[in-house]
Amino acid sequence: MVPEQEKPNKQGFSTLDSAARLSVAPMMDWTDRNCRLFHRQITACALLYTEMVTAPAVIHGNRAHLLDHQDDHPVALQLGGSDPAELAKATRIASDWAYDEVNLNCGCPSDRVQSGAFGAVLMKTPDLVAECVAAMIAVSPVEVTVKCRIGVDDQTPEHVLPRFLETVSKAGVTRFQIHARKAWLQGLSPKDNREIPPLDYALVRQMKAEFPHLHLSINGGIASLSQAKAFLAEGLDGVMLGRAAYHEPFNTLGALDAELFGQGTPKDAIAVAEAMRPLIAAHLARGGRLHQITRHMLGLFHGRPGARGWRRVLSEGATAEGAGLALYDAALAQVR
Repeated sequence: MVPEQEKPNKQGFSTLDSAARLSVAPMMDWTDRNCRLFHRQITACALLYTEMVTAPAVIHGNRAHLLDHQDDHPVALQLGGSDPAELAKATRIASDWAYDEVNLNCGCPSDRVQSGAFGAVLMKTPDLVAECVAAMIAVSPVEVTVKCRIGVDDQTPEHVLPRFLETVSKAGVTRFQIHARKAWLQGLSPKDNREIPPLDYALVRQMKAEFPHLHLSINGGIASLSQAKAFLAEGLDGVMLGRAAYHEPFNTLGALDAELFGQGTPKDAIAVAEAMRPLIAAHLARGGRLHQITRHMLGLFHGRPGARGWRRVLSEGATAEGAGLALYDAALAQVR
């Protein structure tokens, strides 16, 4: 558990608004604590999100395993659920772990999420979402936000999204992250739902014009820091990067602090790798495996000479029993 941090004010433009100008999306099986630890070596300013954790898991599962995190502030916990009482209980429990924000998932289209009647299917029931966030806000010491889609299935986004934002914001949410695609709950896999439904950035821009009092971040298909900066220049409050930040972490996040937040100078990818070395050593000393961290680092040197050798050494060797810093150093030698 991390030490208590300064909290933003409840609901209303908060101290997280600056960090939320650029955030890294919650991604199942990817943005675990080790991934966030790595991303934090690249950017001190961006808002990082956990993988989605379901409210029942928080209530009944291994809380330390699910909620423990290292000093990677600002960091937000994403919860999944559709029962207001369960979500309130999970939010109250999570408050002991000093997250800076609690986010409700209304955008994930996976079959597992649908069977639990939460995720993107909640776009169909904005009144229920309003009940959920109201219950969460009532017990949360930090801001409660919502990540959503522009609609699902045969819904008309131009009609659905404004009503969703209006209904949920009346319950007290002032910050939304909008994935600018529909989700098709039948017929498309989660992977296809991230690629096939067309992006509608114009609708998100329109929502900002219609709801100027809300802090709206745009998500979906954004591949570079320059593209993110263009969205901010157009008047959107934030940009959420997903797969680009994972597959090309340094290319997308390396200059972020300097260019977007005016903090320091752009970092060097080698320096990031070297900063990870003592953190990896500590992880190994606790009984962790090398690949649990390095699997998130394969794209660190994307596009740079030696990147293929870096990926090859880590991909082939990091899962082996006893793999440690010698292998890591051998991979790093490929790009020096």
